[in-house]
Amino acid sequence: MAINRRNFLKTSLSAPVVATLGGALITSCCSKEKSCEKDKECCEKNKNYELKLSFQEGIAPGETLAEKFDYMESLGIVGFEPGGGGLACRVDEIKQALNGRNIKVSAICAGFRGFILSTDPAIRKECMDTMKEIIAAAGELGSTGVIIVPGFNGQVPALPHTSETRAFLCEQLAEMGNYAAENGTSIILEPLNRNEAFYLRLVSDAASICRDINSQGVRCMGDFWHMTSEETSDKGAFISAGEYLQHVHIASRKRRSMPSEDGEADNYVEGFKALKMIGYNKYISYECGCQGDRKIVIPESVKLLREQWEMA
Repeated sequence: MAINRRNFLKTSLSAPVVATLGGALITSCCSKEKSCEKDKECCEKNKNYELKLSFQEGIAPGETLAEKFDYMESLGIVGFEPGGGGLACRVDEIKQALNGRNIKVSAICAGFRGFILSTDPAIRKECMDTMKEIIAAAGELGSTGVIIVPGFNGQVPALPHTSETRAFLCEQLAEMGNYAAENGTSIILEPLNRNEAFYLRLVSDAASICRDINSQGVRCMGDFWHMTSEETSDKGAFISAGEYLQHVHIASRKRRSMPSEDGEADNYVEGFKALKMIGYNKYISYECGCQGDRKIVIPESVKLLREQWEMA
């Protein structure tokens, strides 16, 4: 009998799950079919997980960082995700703008040059050197990590998709990760959908690289936009990452706009359930465009995510 993989995973993951990830036992006790009465402690723990929302620099309206941060604080946004390009020259500016505020730097969004899977050693070196520059700045800012994509579509010539290339990638990422750990931060592998990247599309694949490298400085992330295309289950994807999950991006699920702008399609509850299950305590950061008036759409979007977090 043929089995539809997507339906199978949805069915199997919707029930209470017991999974071992990184030696930690993860137990779900809060499904719709099962009341919390048998394990009130577990359910209360899930309810108490904090939703830490973060904005990339272009999300909030405002001409200056001060104006953007004022707006973010009015909505209770606690994370700020700047781009990595030129970050070393902005450390003091960002520190000063954040002084006295209830906002911290979450992840740093890429900004490196070159790419680590190039066949050209000079291009690989450019990637390593610029990543280390951003990593050092990220450490100064107390960031959770610097996002890296091993290779985007269009970056050629690239190393072949082989086990030898994966081993080489692990060596390069280990060097970056160890440097990141020395600077009190991490590098964060981001899987992208097939329209944007030729290498690394699943959260579980990124997590397996983290496990193989086994460095405190190498972690991974999930992006709801890319996961919509590539993953069979939000819940399964995040559970597969477990302790290695360091960051999450979010956008609407059809047009990569503000969450809520694609109506009923913008449902993140199953993913949020998994984040609670694995004890995720980092940021969920907006990486998206906007179809309407930001001053109207953004508060509606934040309200939707908080409601769905409570539902999870």
